[in-house]
Amino acid sequence: MKNRWIQTASLGLQHVLAMYAGAVIVPLITGSALKMTSEQLTYLVSIDIFMCGIATFLQVWKGKWFGIGLPIVLGCTFTAVAPMIAIGQSYGLPGVYGAILASGIFVVLIAPVFSRLVQFFPPIVTGSVVTIIGLTLIPVAMKNMAGGEGSPDFGSPANIALSFGTLIVIIVLYRFFTGFIRSISVLLGLLAGTMAAAMMGKVDFSPVSEASWFHMIKPFVLGVPAFHWTSILTMIFVAIVSLVESTGVYFAAADICEKKVNEDDLKKGYRSEGIASILGSLFNSFPYTAFSQNIGLIQLSGVKSRSVIFVTAFILMLLGLIPKIGAFTTIIPSSVLGGAMVAMFGMVIAQGIKMLSKVDFTSQENLLIMACSIGMGLGVTVVPDLFGQLPKALQILTGNGIVAGSVTAIVLNIVFHMIGKRTDKSTAVIQQKIS
Repeated sequence: MKNRWIQTASLGLQHVLAMYAGAVIVPLITGSALKMTSEQLTYLVSIDIFMCGIATFLQVWKGKWFGIGLPIVLGCTFTAVAPMIAIGQSYGLPGVYGAILASGIFVVLIAPVFSRLVQFFPPIVTGSVVTIIGLTLIPVAMKNMAGGEGSPDFGSPANIALSFGTLIVIIVLYRFFTGFIRSISVLLGLLAGTMAAAMMGKVDFSPVSEASWFHMIKPFVLGVPAFHWTSILTMIFVAIVSLVESTGVYFAAADICEKKVNEDDLKKGYRSEGIASILGSLFNSFPYTAFSQNIGLIQLSGVKSRSVIFVTAFILMLLGLIPKIGAFTTIIPSSVLGGAMVAMFGMVIAQGIKMLSKVDFTSQENLLIMACSIGMGLGVTVVPDLFGQLPKALQILTGNGIVAGSVTAIVLNIVFHMIGKRTDKSTAVIQQKIS
């Protein structure tokens, strides 16, 4: 029994390390752009990690009103970064939290309606969306392998050696071991890479020494929500975009776990994200969405247990309360994370291809849907300024490769498989009546 708990805790920690960098980057970027003090920034990072744990718990717990009940980890959506910075610069932090609160309430209310749109997500759409998610994340992994965008030693031989060394450790463990060792191959790879980086003098321990031992979580520390219509509408649009992204993650997780996702499941999943955003606004945090990197980790490790994700949620909440412990996860060099990300994000792509294997590719329409949606998603990721001359409100939709590709897949599926079929069905009914 003791060994089982140790294994579950290790697997949960592995998920934390997989998503931690993506989780803390949002408060760091947003707080820095809004000229927060170091004390405010420390709180922002801590409360974000704590709320990631709360949001994950709400989603994994399958209750009567909320929780999709799949092994899904939630974190702040990067789609919200630019809008939050713009709102904060115009209306201050209270305006940001007012917009997040309103958008969270909107998601809770719209969940039953949005869940009925499941008919718009057949395998050709969900498979394309999951593939797009993986492809658009690969550039992030590549930049991290080189040392992180903007780093002074970007692309140095040391960074390349650390990143490929980490990846090789993961591959070797996955190839020559089975069972528990194989399932935590990513965690062991990260530990090995970090130890090697420390011996090379590339690990900065100052965040650990400077962090406090305990951090009290209180509501409205950074501001009481204030409401402005333009900010609210902007964040509502961001929330809708996040729901589209999350839908792809839901279907990917369900496919891995060999479970069916119905309208009621989607409704409770969306509702959990809305509740998480409401709580995030009250405690001065962020809106939350499903993290795709953890789906890749589930596929890679082969461990689909919800108990592991419950442990992940607990660890996140603990890290949010004890910044000094949480600071240990921030010392992992970007190059080491990049090596692990290649494997995890690549598994997301593989999962998308697996979902697409259920599609009838003798149909030219399906080929065109996949070609255009993946092409658009990858294209916008590679050339993010493609729609740079459009209004900023539209750029929330067009400037994100995942969203641009997802919308393309949904629209083309309607054009090729729904509008025409409805017409054909109506024509058949009329002909039957005539005859």
